[in-house]
Amino acid sequence: MAQSADRTMIARRTVLRGGLGAGAALMLATPGWAQDRCFYGMDLIGDYGEPERFVTIGEADGALFAIGMGLDGMLTPAEPGVWRAVDGRRLYFSEGGQSVVINGLLNPRRDFGAEAQARIRAAVRADPAALRQRALAATPPAPQPGARAADLVALTGAGLRLDIRYATADNFMGLPVYDRPGAFLQRPAAEALGRVLGALRAQGFGLVIYDAYRPWYATWMFWEATPPESREFVADPAQGSRHNRGCAVDLGLTELATGRIVPMPSRYDEFSHRAAADFRGGTTEARANRDLLRRAMEAEGFAVIPEEWWHFDHATWRDYPVGTATFAELGG
Repeated sequence: MAQSADRTMIARRTVLRGGLGAGAALMLATPGWAQDRCFYGMDLIGDYGEPERFVTIGEADGALFAIGMGLDGMLTPAEPGVWRAVDGRRLYFSEGGQSVVINGLLNPRRDFGAEAQARIRAAVRADPAALRQRALAATPPAPQPGARAADLVALTGAGLRLDIRYATADNFMGLPVYDRPGAFLQRPAAEALGRVLGALRAQGFGLVIYDAYRPWYATWMFWEATPPESREFVADPAQGSRHNRGCAVDLGLTELATGRIVPMPSRYDEFSHRAAADFRGGTTEARANRDLLRRAMEAEGFAVIPEEWWHFDHATWRDYPVGTATFAELGG
């Protein structure tokens, strides 16, 4: 959902738990790897502590690693169920892995993405109807000189599934934002996405669309509802977003043979480090799925944004004005 942000800054502040797995080798050759919270192939076990002081525990090639709280480096087995950090501190898991104890201090496991979502939902549920009315009455940015006329095309095709989250309550806001489901892109972007879909079908995959064209009022609602510390994940309505221009699409992969949505390193619309396009944690399968999607999209003129593996902008996004038409007005 973001326009741009400093991924390293976000990574230092908030990451999300992952799953224990085999993992590829942790590449320690990169200078400053620990200080920059880079997870080169490490499968995450969890994040523990508080938002401003937490440690991430992960596994690579059968060894445990800690990043944060001054514990950066490999953990060495000291006795059954107990590890020793590089600075000598003792560490063990308790409560079935829901906490980690470091030198006697209990640190609970955290899901920072879910916590950010809960803060937003608590803010907007007070009066969502009023928030929407204020958004519809707000003034969008003026069109740029020489902008193309909008030519929005409904997204359809064999192997394409719509799961428009903002037409339901299953989104980070916790309420329906759109008046009905719909998926539209400007014609050049829609045609490019059709070619992506054709290439993926040949490999046994389809696409699930979570969002595409987004009326400007929705961007205004997102910005107003999102806590300031999480606004790097949403677009500033003063500029409008690439979704508003009909040239951005949020999507994932489906498996044609089974119809399932294939796993990715994070949930869709997750406000956490796992959402990053270059996140090296999660399972090998999830990273491979994400990278396959990225290659297919980039081959047809789309670019992923660093903060979100699912968000792709088409190369023509600068050509179009911010759109205000609602889905009810678009019809089709």
